[in-house]
Amino acid sequence: MTAQDSSEERRRRGSVRRRGNSLQVRVSAGVDPVTGKDVYLTETVKGVTRAAYKQADKLMTKLLAEVDEQRATSTAVTFSHAIDEWLKNVELEDNTRDSYVGYIERTIRPTLGKVQIRKLSARALESLYSELRRCRTRCDGKPFVEKHKVLGDHDCVKSKCKPHKCSPMAASSVRQIHAIISGVLNAAVRWEWIASSPAKVAQKPKQKPPQPDPPSPADAARLVDEAFKMDDDWGTLVWLVMTTGVRRGEICALRWSRVNFEEGTIDIRRSYTLRRGIGKEKDTKTHQMRRIALDNETLVLLMEHRQRCRERLAELDIELTPDMYVFLGVRKADPTVPYSPHAVSSRYKDMAERLKIDTHLHALRHYSATELLTAGVDLRTVAGRLGHGGGGATTLRVYAAWVAASDRKAAEILGSRMPKRKPK
Repeated sequence: MTAQDSSEERRRRGSVRRRGNSLQVRVSAGVDPVTGKDVYLTETVKGVTRAAYKQADKLMTKLLAEVDEQRATSTAVTFSHAIDEWLKNVELEDNTRDSYVGYIERTIRPTLGKVQIRKLSARALESLYSELRRCRTRCDGKPFVEKHKVLGDHDCVKSKCKPHKCSPMAASSVRQIHAIISGVLNAAVRWEWIASSPAKVAQKPKQKPPQPDPPSPADAARLVDEAFKMDDDWGTLVWLVMTTGVRRGEICALRWSRVNFEEGTIDIRRSYTLRRGIGKEKDTKTHQMRRIALDNETLVLLMEHRQRCRERLAELDIELTPDMYVFLGVRKADPTVPYSPHAVSSRYKDMAERLKIDTHLHALRHYSATELLTAGVDLRTVAGRLGHGGGGATTLRVYAAWVAASDRKAAEILGSRMPKRKPK
């Protein structure tokens, strides 16, 4: 291509226009694949001097190079539009989707929705995260009346209106917002709307190290004793959670067909969840099936529990079948309704409060894990029983202190078995 042809090509694809006391450099970046409109990259140079025109010419060369190297943004749609398209395509559990939509409508869309996706930067994301960590409403730092429940003029002092106090958003919530934004931007990259995602380089709040707080062995014994005093069925449920470490939804979804009395195992394949009062089964949290071995005492308790269920149903001329739930809900005569996950947590919490033990149902999962690790059971086996993925990486991150204690015990055992050195 000759110098003249090159010059004509530059004029066809870009231009330098005087706009008042500045110069605007504009280069064509093609057609927006979403809106069908022409897309332009623009830069502004202050002044109209000879030096300003030289700077504008250099900027045009730079913008043309970006287009040629396909590093230029190909769409001018807003981030709000990208969010809507992402929500249409992403696969999410119902409860997760509800949670994400809440974050989007309360925080993300009002803040970033009108920004063109190509103009969203890592700095803009970090500024948002910083503001949320200071105040979840992103106020300007000045006091104001938080809510007015009346229309028209009124006296805030007389009405005792509540003044606003900054309440920082938890780091975990900001990280969740970052995860949503990252998901949207990654999709935009796949759809070739943007060349790269600013969320990949934006700094988010650090994740707080897990601090599991399992009940002590003495408190665990008090809890399980109280559970059996209340109800044999309830005692069996608490015992099974304590000895297997299964999640709340997993224990509710357990069916008799998944209890193998001959091999002494249970298969965890499904989880039961409630959404807006409607229950449904879904995959486990990690979408993996796992088989958990049971001790003899647990097997005996389950056999006794099965017999109670069989007798209870027989009174209603209903036969116990393998597809029925192991733990039934409040309406125990209906074998198609499992124990509600919310009811399980609530009943356990009330029981613990009566015993003046500060704990919750999920802490029994921690109890199972820490007791096994303290006893010297290897990390991979504990991870398998808990249903942790990553070959034990999650287990190690959550229960690092107990893994260290187990390692110390292993060292003492090995040292005790070493041959004794003869004194010199």
